[in-house]
Amino acid sequence: MEGAFIQAVQQVFFSPYVWFVVIAAAIYGVFMGAVPGLTATMAVALLIPVVYFMDPVPALAALVTLTACAIFAGDIPNALLRIPGTPASAAYTEDAYRLTLLGKGDRVLAVCLISSVAGGLFGAVILILFAPSLAQLAARTFSVAEYFWLYLLGLSCAVIVSRGSMLRGLFALIIGLLLSLVGLSAVHAEARLTLGRPELYQGINFIPAMIGLFGVSEILRNMFAPRLGEQTADASELREPAERRRWFARPTDLLGISAMREASASLWTRKLHALRSSTIGAVIGMLPGAGADIGSWVSVAASKRFSSKPNEYGRGSMEGVSDGAAAKNAALAGAWVPALVFAIPGDSVTAIVIGVLLMKDVTPGPDIFTAQADIVYSIYLLFILANLVLIVAGTAAIRAGGLIRRTPKRVLLPIILLFCITGAYAINGSYFDVLVMGIMGFVGFLLDRRDISAGPVVLGIILGSPLEERFIQALTAADGSFLAFFSRPVAALLGVTALVLWLTPAIAWAMKRTRSGQEDRSLTS
Repeated sequence: MEGAFIQAVQQVFFSPYVWFVVIAAAIYGVFMGAVPGLTATMAVALLIPVVYFMDPVPALAALVTLTACAIFAGDIPNALLRIPGTPASAAYTEDAYRLTLLGKGDRVLAVCLISSVAGGLFGAVILILFAPSLAQLAARTFSVAEYFWLYLLGLSCAVIVSRGSMLRGLFALIIGLLLSLVGLSAVHAEARLTLGRPELYQGINFIPAMIGLFGVSEILRNMFAPRLGEQTADASELREPAERRRWFARPTDLLGISAMREASASLWTRKLHALRSSTIGAVIGMLPGAGADIGSWVSVAASKRFSSKPNEYGRGSMEGVSDGAAAKNAALAGAWVPALVFAIPGDSVTAIVIGVLLMKDVTPGPDIFTAQADIVYSIYLLFILANLVLIVAGTAAIRAGGLIRRTPKRVLLPIILLFCITGAYAINGSYFDVLVMGIMGFVGFLLDRRDISAGPVVLGIILGSPLEERFIQALTAADGSFLAFFSRPVAALLGVTALVLWLTPAIAWAMKRTRSGQEDRSLTS
């Protein structure tokens, strides 16, 4: 093993070719992640023809670096344009964007970067120390019932962390779940709610829907806000003092070093919260099919639960942004655990990675840790290297993103709309997806007018189908008995947790109504 580790160090750190690949992949990943609609999965898929001609270690270096940088870069349009680059970023879109409107754009992006790097390094440590044993534990304890409760917990967290009351969040979640019913499902023979349109047989693609709900709705809000007497002008005024100060800023401010230093100090002050968030992201990332999306939402919900300022969540919480970003990148390394040990993809990216590994004669499975130990050690080292390179690439991307805040709105809004249309069309090359994006833009605008968060809608569209699939599979396996959802220890624990999450607010509301009634009766008597 010692020889394999030394060989891995030589292959990763002493190869100029690997360093070149890592830097090129970082630039490519940041660009793809920062453009709304261009996902990390799409970036990895487009890179396959290139890595086909590479040796295994440079190919893995490209994939690991690209994914880490693209997932972080999704935070840039998330904070500056209110368009989440990835579904995981949607967990804290409202917080990041509102902080930007308050002139804290540099700081919130610095927090995203530092937390992403910390979460990514923590996930790499989890991958190194616990990969085989944790993967076997997850494989033994998680069946369809456990996944059903896990998905339900993720949806519950989306309601909890959304701005406004839980009833408004629940309303948004129901919209998302209804939209997820459209098309053919894995457990039904007939398509539903397609209105005779063949484009809807595959369901509503969440990428155009997400771009519409956040990006197009923001454009509409800026177009109609002056007529409605809203705060768009005020938001610009709030940004101006920060921009004016930039002309007299110190070199460390211009390079973003001060913001990075503040973000690092803040992360160290909240190190236990960061540890909790990274642990949540890494553990959930190890569960096949769960990934960073659920990890980020659950982490933000846990952050709100233990925060001393829960009212700020959904309205500009730096704590929520930091914890969500840490969980998101920690889940990346976690998703490699089942991919390496069982050849089971933890998410869509690792599904492509498994294909690349097989293409390079690297066979995932328990034997990989002995037969090809140098490749496993190389993957460990590449995760560490990718997250360190992310600091430089991310800082440069944040500086470039600052141009967005100095661009006049009459120029910026058409550019945003162009990116939205390009991103929606690029997924499948379909004009129907552009139409879906436009419709969801109006839906997002109407929800925003009623102070309803669009985040639960997105997660409802993503998790609605797998939730329904696991529900029917569990019932079918148990001959229709609902005891199947509580028959295993982990399923029972997750089920009780989900029920407590939903019943606690209902019981608190009933007790409050009872006390109010008693006080009214005592006053009248």
